[in-house]
Amino acid sequence: MADQLGSPLRTLIIDDEPLAIERLMSLCSAISEVSVIGTATNGKMGLDLIQALSPDLILLDIAMPEMDGMALAQTLLRERAPRPAIIFVTAFDAFAVEAFDLPAADYLLKPVAPDRLQRAVARVSSLRLAKTEPVQAPVPANDYAEEFWVPHRSELVRIAATDIDRIDAERDYMRLSVGARSYLVHQTISTLEARLDPSVFIRLHRSVIVRRDRIQGFGHDRAGAWHAELVDGAQVRIGRTYLPTAKAMISR
Repeated sequence: MADQLGSPLRTLIIDDEPLAIERLMSLCSAISEVSVIGTATNGKMGLDLIQALSPDLILLDIAMPEMDGMALAQTLLRERAPRPAIIFVTAFDAFAVEAFDLPAADYLLKPVAPDRLQRAVARVSSLRLAKTEPVQAPVPANDYAEEFWVPHRSELVRIAATDIDRIDAERDYMRLSVGARSYLVHQTISTLEARLDPSVFIRLHRSVIVRRDRIQGFGHDRAGAWHAELVDGAQVRIGRTYLPTAKAMISR
């Protein structure tokens, strides 16, 4: 899919590894929506090319000398409008949250699979087309996350926040349960709780957050310890700190 004018996405590749640039150029040559117009081996050189060529898309590494990919993206966010779309291509998954706060169109882990790059490019093309469609009535915004990007095998997977059934702390990681599957993310439970809409999610214990509609009832034992009964049959013990919030659901 080319852009709304029928031309391919004019693309820059910025990576400090010549072999990585060569591989990306090879992958891009098989994607009709992409036309590579230049390459750079560090952030400063890349910024000069961006200013000179005004690309539609940047395939951007993160760990680079002089100016890394994050610094370059932040510079574009401050100084340039309209901004090119950014697809980060990196060997590290630790920057995913920061990348999508910029925002980035996608975040690919090396070595990049051809079909994964194709999907990322298609996403950029669809976003460009959406900009030409009639503007709909604005939807009230909030500060809560609508999606999360989590590492899975050799790529990052986009998960809608409302698809998460529960979150369980496992030492330095959080396990996000989505139906029969689960994913680990390296964040604290407090950080995740702050990013989730409290009208949709509730924290029941210092190590457990659940989606409210996954709760089908509450119970307690003779000692007065409360638990939540989930629709899948599981029981989650409710910590004393979180009991008032849980009981508030009953009183509605």
